[in-house]
Amino acid sequence: MNDDDRQRRLLGRWLRPRPQRGWVDGNTIELLENGEAYYPAVFEAIAQARREVLIETFILFEDKVGIALKDHLVAAARRGVQVDLLVDGWGSPDLSDAFLHELAEAGVRLRAFDQRPRLFGFLRHNLFRRMHRKIVAIDGDMAFVGGINFSADHLGDFGPEAKQDYAVRLRGPIVERIRTFVRAQLRPHLPAPQLHTPERVGEAEVMFVYRDNLHHRDDIERQYRAAIRTARREVIIANAYFFPGYRLLKTIRQAARRGVKVTLILQGQPDMQFVKTAAGMLHTRLLRAGVEVHEYCKRPLHGKVAIVDDEWATVGSSNLDPLSLSLNLESNVITRDRAFVAELRANLRQLVAEHCTQIQPHEVSRARRWFFWLDALAYHVTRHFPAWAGWLPAHRPQLAHWRPAQPPQALPVDGADKNDSIEERACHARRSTAP
Repeated sequence: MNDDDRQRRLLGRWLRPRPQRGWVDGNTIELLENGEAYYPAVFEAIAQARREVLIETFILFEDKVGIALKDHLVAAARRGVQVDLLVDGWGSPDLSDAFLHELAEAGVRLRAFDQRPRLFGFLRHNLFRRMHRKIVAIDGDMAFVGGINFSADHLGDFGPEAKQDYAVRLRGPIVERIRTFVRAQLRPHLPAPQLHTPERVGEAEVMFVYRDNLHHRDDIERQYRAAIRTARREVIIANAYFFPGYRLLKTIRQAARRGVKVTLILQGQPDMQFVKTAAGMLHTRLLRAGVEVHEYCKRPLHGKVAIVDDEWATVGSSNLDPLSLSLNLESNVITRDRAFVAELRANLRQLVAEHCTQIQPHEVSRARRWFFWLDALAYHVTRHFPAWAGWLPAHRPQLAHWRPAQPPQALPVDGADKNDSIEERACHARRSTAP
């Protein structure tokens, strides 16, 4: 058995999925970088949709990108396509009545996750337990998963604050699995009819992994840890908000100590300054273990991607921070496709070579000589934050219709309380439709 076969067997053992959520082969996977590649691909797919368009997004802004999405969804709905759109109440708080009315009039079903009124008219209080996924599924034939929202700040012409980010376009049998998942979130009280029998269209093995607050609380983190444990040569992680839990941090350090080249690409020009400060608290421990830390300085980094050796890659919505790992609803795709891994590796290496500054151990030591207590604080936060997350506001987020000039009404589900969370109502729905 050669090294590649041995690594494939190890990956299969470490990443052995639950039966209903495993590897699916026969797919194609295409890397889409930034809004310049992502939006035209999504809009073209919507324009060609014949039966169904399903979208979940954290942010939908009423700017040129959001208006373009709205126009494509309205056109699709008017020609008879079933269109469902879910946005997050925190990420997409301000859409005009005119915008909403045009969607509703065309027959687009727009829903908001945990949409809550502002205290005193301006104070937002639904920060925690957000729907942070970014998924598009078209006709059961094509799906998009990644970290790119529908907002103009993902385009280069937005200026210095334009985000660097990634998504993927998928075709093949994995699309039906993604479609079924999204439809269950949007319509938990209705079964998802299969549009057609998925066909093999390529050679990529793909796994769709998500995080919720019921049965899949740490699935994405477990896949990261499992892949890094099998690494023999190289790990590259590019992540916008990097403050992982203790177990993942320990796995990264152990990989570096056994000789794996571990490269982290983090924000050097963050959209929020505390992000850089929080990540900096971990630099000492990482650098001492031999991890290379690079800060991307061209513009804000918003990506959530990683590769391991030549075999494994992930792209998705999940940051490696307390919100994504312990509170938010997230989704990633993981692939074992050498061509895709090679393309993503080349992209990330180019970022490092052309737009990153490497953090040197002596710089961290000098800067933190009198701040040793920060290291101790970081250690205890990363060790305990998954448990602490349970202490944060534990209201039950609701999925509600969002119509112009009307208060949101919770979607009814037989056998479920109107205040149940989206995950709990989905469970009720599955039980009520089980044979």
